[in-house]
Amino acid sequence: MSEKINIPKKLLLPVKIFLETELMKLKKMLKKMKKGDPFTDPDRVGENSPEEDLDEQVGHFDSQVKLNFLKKQIIQLRKALSMIKIGKYGVCERCGKMIDTDRLGVKPDTTICIKCEKEREK
Repeated sequence: MSEKINIPKKLLLPVKIFLETELMKLKKMLKKMKKGDPFTDPDRVGENSPEEDLDEQVGHFDSQVKLNFLKKQIIQLRKALSMIKIGKYGVCERCGKMIDTDRLGVKPDTTICIKCEKEREK
């Protein structure tokens, strides 16, 4: 059962602007981070010493972890923006109940209430 929530557009506008700004920042970070991956370096040499190979492997692993984290954040921001667009911002996507406004204030990109988040973490 989904609760009907009518958040005034004038209250949603700053949230939308914040989310869009964060999305742009993350996209720039993602692009910059992709360039920092040692495996994408155009001057990369195929035959390295074992130490250089290890450094490249560690650098690549570090880049991949950070890239995956950024990609997940980008997805979450897009999801929250979609919820605003379809008029369901502030409604938990799992249980359909209203997300606490304090939670939205701290984490405006959340699409899950605290109760469902805790259940998901179990």
